[in-house]
Amino acid sequence: MQRTKYFLGKVGVGVILCISLVCASSCSKKEPSGSATPPAKPKADTSQAKTEAPTGAGELVPLPITLPKPMFVGTPTNFEGVMDIEPPLGKARPPFLAPKGATNLALGKPVTSSVAEPIIGQLAWITDGSKEASDAGLVELDPFLQHVTIDLGQPCEIYAVLVWHYHKQSRVYFDMVVQAADDPDFITNVRTLFNNDKDNTSGLGVGTDRQYVETSEGKLIDAKGVKARYVRLYSKGNNSNDQSHYLEVEVYGKPMP
Repeated sequence: MQRTKYFLGKVGVGVILCISLVCASSCSKKEPSGSATPPAKPKADTSQAKTEAPTGAGELVPLPITLPKPMFVGTPTNFEGVMDIEPPLGKARPPFLAPKGATNLALGKPVTSSVAEPIIGQLAWITDGSKEASDAGLVELDPFLQHVTIDLGQPCEIYAVLVWHYHKQSRVYFDMVVQAADDPDFITNVRTLFNNDKDNTSGLGVGTDRQYVETSEGKLIDAKGVKARYVRLYSKGNNSNDQSHYLEVEVYGKPMP
C-alpha cells in the first residue's frame, strides 16, 4: 500500500513536471505582441505595366477615308502571266480601325521622286486630296523602277498608308514596295511596310505580299503604328506598260509629341 501511494505520488509529480515543461516551451516560442499575424504580401506594382501599354492603345475608330467614284471603263484586262494575284473581296472593304484622332498626314505635304519631273502631271498632285480616276490628275513617271517620297514634316506614328495608282482600267502594278524611314535618303531606321516583289528584281528584298488589281478603293496598307517622318513608294511599271502612275497617296496617323 505504501508502495502504491509512493508510486502514484511519483507519477503525479512527473505529470505536473511534464505539463510545466510544455507550458514553458510554448511560452518561449510565442511571438512578440503585434507580430502574431504574418504581414500581408505586398501587391504587385502595376503602374509600370499601365505606362507601357501597346502603341496605339485606346479608343479605336474607323479611319475617315473618302473613296472616289468607281470609273472603270473598257474590257477587263487579261492577267495571264501575272503571278499570285489577290482575289477580289467581292464586297466593300471593311472599315480600318485606328486610334481616335488619326488623320491624313500626307495631305498637302511635299513630294519628291526618283525622277526630276514626271512625264505627265506634277508631283504635288499626289498629295492634293484628289483621287478620282481622271487623266487630268494623273502623275506618270519614267519607265521601270521609280519611287515617290512624302515628307510628313515631323516624326509621326503611322497607322495606314493608302495608295491609288490608276483605277480607270484594271491594272496590276509590279514590284510595289512601301517603306518608312527617319531621313529623306532612307538610310536611317528603314522599315518595309509592303513588298510584293517576289523575286527581288528591284533589290529591296524578297517580298511576301501579293499582287493586286487596282480599284477605286485603293490599296490600304497596315503600318502598325510605325514611327517615321518619310514614306516612300516604289513600283516598276504595270501589266499594260512600263510606266508607274499615281493619283493619290494618303498616310494616316498622328504627329508625335
